[in-house]
Formats: sequence, C-alpha cells, structure tokens
Amino acid sequence: MSDSAISGPRPRASASSTFGRLAALAFAALAVFLLLPFIGLLARVSPAVLVARLGDPAVLSALKLSFVTSVWATALVVLLGTPAAYLLATRDFTGKRLVEVLVDLPMVLPPTVAGFALLMAFGRTGYAGRALGLLGASLPFTTAGVVAAQVFMAAPFFISPARAGFAGVDRRLVDAAATLRASEAFTFFRVVLPLAAPSLLAGVAMSAARALGEFGATITFAGNLAGTTRTMPLAVYVALQSDLDTAVVLSVLLLAMSFGLLLGLRAAPVGLFWNKPRAGA
Repeated sequence: MSDSAISGPRPRASASSTFGRLAALAFAALAVFLLLPFIGLLARVSPAVLVARLGDPAVLSALKLSFVTSVWATALVVLLGTPAAYLLATRDFTGKRLVEVLVDLPMVLPPTVAGFALLMAFGRTGYAGRALGLLGASLPFTTAGVVAAQVFMAAPFFISPARAGFAGVDRRLVDAAATLRASEAFTFFRVVLPLAAPSLLAGVAMSAARALGEFGATITFAGNLAGTTRTMPLAVYVALQSDLDTAVVLSVLLLAMSFGLLLGLRAAPVGLFWNKPRAGA
C-alpha cells in the first residue's frame, strides 16, 4: 500500500477529532450553565429546614392547589389533545398548516400575553365570558381559571410529541387491521395507541411539568389569591418579597416535583400504562 493511501485519511480524522473536542467543550459549558442555578438553589436550604417548612400553611396551600390544578389540566390536555394530535398526524384538510401553527403558538407566546388574551376572551366583556355569565359561571380569578391557563399553555407540549408518535406508526399495520375489517376505533386503541405510547408519555410529562410551573398566564388571567389561585410559582413570587427561606423551599419543591415527573414518566415501562398489542393483532 502506498504512503499516500495510508496518509490520505489523516486530515479527515484530525478534523473529526477536533470537532469532537469542540462539541464536548460546548456540551460541558452548557451542562455547567444549566447545573449551577440548581446547585445554588439546593445548597441554599438544608433538609431539616425543608421538612420544617413543609408544615407552613402557605406552603401546604400552594402545594395542594398546584397539585390539584396541574392534574386537572393534564387530564384535560390528554383528553382533548389526543384526538387532535391523531387527526393532525393522519389527516390532510384545508387549513391544516394554520391549525398546526395555532396549536404551537402558546409555546412561543409570552405567558402574560396569553393570560391577557384569555382575559379578553373569558372576562366579563369577552364573547365567551358573556356566554358563561348567562350560565352563572365565571373563569377569571377562580381556581377553574388557573386550570384554563395551564391547559392553554401546556397543550402544545403534549400535542407536538403525540402527533409525532402517531405519525411514526407504520401505516402497514393500520392497513392490515383495516383488511381484517376492524373498526377505526379498534385499530386506534389496539394498534396505534400502544405503538405511540412512548411519545404520548413524553408529552404527558412535558405538559404536566409545564402546567405545574405555569406563572405568567395564571397571574394575569386568574390573579394571585391565596388559597384560590396562588399556585406554587405565584407563592414563590410573593415569598421573594418578604420570606426568602419560604421562596427557596417552594422552589426546591417545584424543582423536585418537575424532575421526578419527567424522570419517572420517561423511564416507566410502557407496558405499565398500555397493553402491548398481541402478535396476532
């Protein structure tokens, strides 16, 4: 073998090695940047102080309200977002691109703008607000308003991965079920849904975490009423002005809940939530 043949690949390998080192440095810098705030937060409070503060009525109230509203919001997002994601992934219709942009818009919209838009729509003078008023119902500055704000902001975080999951299902399996004269509902629940389950779980985790951490739309649309609309992010905002230790405790709790939620749902075996389709299906 000639010397040129041996030495030919060396510059390419060297360039690849250099790029790898630069990529590693960039990743390390990003990891440090992301970790430092969390380390600083966790170092600020001891486990003893954290446990002691858990008995604070303000902390318990915010914790309970955040848990209840985020669970309701996530349930509504999954209930309404699953069929929406399925249709967007499997159907072509006029105005589909516009609908996709509309669904994703809350992810890039400033939360305060989203809250103000909700207030304009569901407030006393809004079209939907007047209709609700005739029924004796109201959303702004209520616990239901907190759920509405969370649903509005969290829905795209479920629909986007769910849509990708449904789109990734092998169409040959769906067609095979159709040749067996299976109903579309049977095909969806027994074939499509189990195969898209990992994406759906990721969407559930992301939307639940987003609902749990929602602040801007909530305070604009639902207000900051203790025991009614003051969720944990809002309680952190209030505590920062007078009680730094309480703010740190609430922040650590939010961090732990969000981290546990994302890690738990993404690591959970899919079979715990959906039965895997049988080979004969």
